[in-house]
Amino acid sequence: MPVVWSISRAVRLPVTVLFAVLIALLAATSFVSPAAGAAPRDDGQLHSLRNLRDNLWEATAYSAAMNAEIPLMIIRPKDAALGAPTFYLLNGAGGGEDGANWLAQTDAVKFFADKNVNVVIPQKGIGSYYTDWIARDPVIGKPMWKTFLTTELPRAVDRSLRTSGVNVIGGMSMSATSVLNLAIAEPKLYKGVAAYSGCARTSTLDGYSVIRGTVYIANKANVDNMWGPFGSPLWTKYDPYINAAKLRGQTLYLSSGNGMAGKYDKPGLQAPGAPSLGEQVVVGGALEAAAHTCTTSMAARLRSLRIPATVHLSGNGTHSWGYWQDELHRSWPTLDAALRR
Repeated sequence: MPVVWSISRAVRLPVTVLFAVLIALLAATSFVSPAAGAAPRDDGQLHSLRNLRDNLWEATAYSAAMNAEIPLMIIRPKDAALGAPTFYLLNGAGGGEDGANWLAQTDAVKFFADKNVNVVIPQKGIGSYYTDWIARDPVIGKPMWKTFLTTELPRAVDRSLRTSGVNVIGGMSMSATSVLNLAIAEPKLYKGVAAYSGCARTSTLDGYSVIRGTVYIANKANVDNMWGPFGSPLWTKYDPYINAAKLRGQTLYLSSGNGMAGKYDKPGLQAPGAPSLGEQVVVGGALEAAAHTCTTSMAARLRSLRIPATVHLSGNGTHSWGYWQDELHRSWPTLDAALRR
């Protein structure tokens, strides 16, 4: 599949300026603390699987690595007996623990109602980058999301939902970085990856600063407990730009807007729990401008390695849910094809 470009005007600002603005504006964002989970049961199954309405279910899955039950929302196909594949869809910096999540802010339940796929959305992971932390943090403990997402959760999902065992993964903002790293770490687990409005560069000073700011604002946690101090080897290990060659063989979809106000940046279009219009335009504009720079850079990196990717640069648009809903829809044919190959 060739690199597909759909580009309009981009914000032309130095990367360091974009990231400096991002760090300053992140302080305006707040997150909700996680709720207490149920008593853990390590049996390799989903627990408390319950239908909420139509094709939407809730469940938990136990993580031995984190000694916790992790809440999940699951969109199931109408005919679950067919052995459907699975789309692991990750939330952003709020981890699904606040109102800024796929179910509250998009039409995901309706969109996937006629699709033959299980959509599994973890509702936890605030500010964690969905990775395995190397040290226990005094505020949030020791997140082990890579272990959970690549080992514990697929085992429970496949056993309990009787899936086909074929998977794709997608994420936006913070988790757009995460899904690329997860696919690099476990290339046989996923057939395709969708990264919406993310940044693959983690080992540069700009990348480190953004991640440090995101982690601290979300949790008051110390990012050195995640991958070590800046310059430590793990920052290079978990830099998808540097390790892009390991994405060869994956079906890839990358997207972003350019940070300028677009069709969803108007009064009355913000869903409950979403940022205000002012925050969406100012903070979301800076975030998406940075994501645009990162996405074009990652696309060029893949092109230099002759790794096929679908890249959609949508033009005017901020770091907000209306655009991510559009990208979820737009990316689905690409991900669906990956599940079928």
